Amino acid sequence: MANKNKPAKPKGKQSKTDSQSSGQPVAQSPSTTPLVAVIMGSQSDWDTMRHADETLTQFGVAHECKVISAHRSPSLASEFASNAENRGFEVIIGAAGGAAHLAGVLAAHTTLPVLGVPMRSEALNGLDSLLATVQMPGGIPVATLAIGKPGAVNAALFAVSILANNRPELREKLHRFREAQEAKIRATVLS
Repeated sequence: MANKNKPAKPKGKQSKTDSQSSGQPVAQSPSTTPLVAVIMGSQSDWDTMRHADETLTQFGVAHECKVISAHRSPSLASEFASNAENRGFEVIIGAAGGAAHLAGVLAAHTTLPVLGVPMRSEALNGLDSLLATVQMPGGIPVATLAIGKPGAVNAALFAVSILANNRPELREKLHRFREAQEAKIRATVLS
């Protein structure tokens, strides 16, 4: 059973130390250059965001998962987003709860697509996170997904869709994924 204070790292992934983030562990997919960055504001968000990691892995998309806080490490957030395009990233997923400024801060420092995932919060069950993520000023877009696990999964699928625009093999995987979803529904029998 995973400790609530220290969520389990993804299975099958190697954890390495990122020297730019004060020795914080970084989960990285086993492929080449990561195309998607999955950034979360707190380690406690991993229980939810591991679903984005698993979905990207299912599609074979190289990605990196790390913790960067918009409030506790603002210069790191700025530095990461400013350098993301030069590092080869094509999409950033930003997940945070409460004040939930992470996706917006990342978007302010890059022209890459930023997908926001509001985390479920104790105070308002995620409504605060949703409103903070979705209410961006005109000119700095953040595509905001659902609160919690559905948002994490859909952010990964949205990232795959973006990447599939110029990667036919990913587009084919998306078609097969959708066909499998439909087949499952068609085969559903209520008793």
